[in-house]
Amino acid sequence: MSEKLEINVSKTSPFTKAFKKLSRQNKKIVEDEIDLIIENPEIGEEKKGDLSHLRVHKFSMDNHQVLLGYSWQEEQLEIWLLNIGPHENFYGKAKNRRTADLNLINESKDEDED
Repeated sequence: MSEKLEINVSKTSPFTKAFKKLSRQNKKIVEDEIDLIIENPEIGEEKKGDLSHLRVHKFSMDNHQVLLGYSWQEEQLEIWLLNIGPHENFYGKAKNRRTADLNLINESKDEDED
């Protein structure tokens, strides 16, 4: 029987702010989608270029497509929940936050190596 490894899940400030604005029902939907990501961290589409640190998991909420951006750090068994929102401006905002997101991810890697 294989042992299930514990995956650490961290949230960025933009993700937390967007999540807090959701209704209780929608928070439950997002939590279920996060559980799917934890079960299979490679479920989201891996982006290329400037956003190569980002995976995007798409799902429906209130008859709208919602994107959940995250980073899967396999070596550290860590998932960073970066942002959640509608497709509109999602990738532009992700590009604007790229440096901050990468700094968080890299700080986490450095702490794990100590």
